[in-house]
Amino acid sequence: MHTPVYQLSGIKKFYNRHPAVDIEELSIHAGSITGLVGPNGSGKSTLLNLLAFVDSQTNGTILFNGRKAEPFSEAVRFRVSLLAQEPYLLKRSVFDNIAYGLKLRKVDSSQCQKQVNESLALVGLPPSEFSGRPWYMLSGGEAQRVALAARLVLKPEVLILDEPTASVDADSARQIMTCALTASREWGTTLVVASHDWKWLHEICGDVLQMFKGKIIGNGTENIIFGPWNQGHDGYWEKALEDGQRILVSEPPGPSAAAMIPQGHISISLARPIVKPGEHSLHGVLSQISLEPVANRVMINMRVSNQTFSFRITLDRAREMTLFPGQNIYLAYPLTEVVWY
Repeated sequence: MHTPVYQLSGIKKFYNRHPAVDIEELSIHAGSITGLVGPNGSGKSTLLNLLAFVDSQTNGTILFNGRKAEPFSEAVRFRVSLLAQEPYLLKRSVFDNIAYGLKLRKVDSSQCQKQVNESLALVGLPPSEFSGRPWYMLSGGEAQRVALAARLVLKPEVLILDEPTASVDADSARQIMTCALTASREWGTTLVVASHDWKWLHEICGDVLQMFKGKIIGNGTENIIFGPWNQGHDGYWEKALEDGQRILVSEPPGPSAAAMIPQGHISISLARPIVKPGEHSLHGVLSQISLEPVANRVMINMRVSNQTFSFRITLDRAREMTLFPGQNIYLAYPLTEVVWY
């Protein structure tokens, strides 16, 4: 069995005594694509900074290829690269920005020119047009692509992307996504990506990790409902949805706790179900259905007002129900199975 590129054990990171990350165990294998999802403040960026070795943990151990590594150490220099949401460029030309890492590696000028041109072409920026352009004459999307080119030119072992498409135009977003997958496919680069683009992550990632309050709490398809919660008149706790429906849950550990409704305890129907005591039903629209051929099942995404629910059913069951996007469906779940974080 190959040694994971990352092995995290007992990782904690505090800012002003506040725990930003608290992860007991995490392994990421070489060549894999791992996604991170979660609300703002959930710890995604902090975890990515630790994985990129631009920050150090307060407690715990991070092994890189089986060995301890420190921020900015030779063990990780040029091997791990981080692309942040807001691009940081040196106050110089596009060429000099991209060539900076190559020059530190003492790559000769002719080879440097060739690799910079290739990297610019890879991110969809013609070298003849952009190579000599100064940093301040780039749009937001162009600047992010140049920042990505500066990382891809080094062919890093690990590429870490922190909301790489959040502040760019649609064309740049597509180009960034395509380039990241090219690095994975052609160079075997390990990708770790934080993004709010849930659909894209689940299309490309082997694992998608859900983060909340610094912890990894699920695989990214879990049904996480965030508080606040209010006590209802029927003895349960509830969260009101925009269409007037209520999500009912068991008593939370606190008003701002996050509830998870496990996929395996959700049942669906085309007609309004007769719920048993201790169960709750919601109605919504089937927004997406996707095949998981290896497991012979389908993933269902159901939109209930302003909340999305995800669950899997067998392929035979999906055929029997003749499911299709846009269809009105119902779900039901037992309140006793709600898990709290």
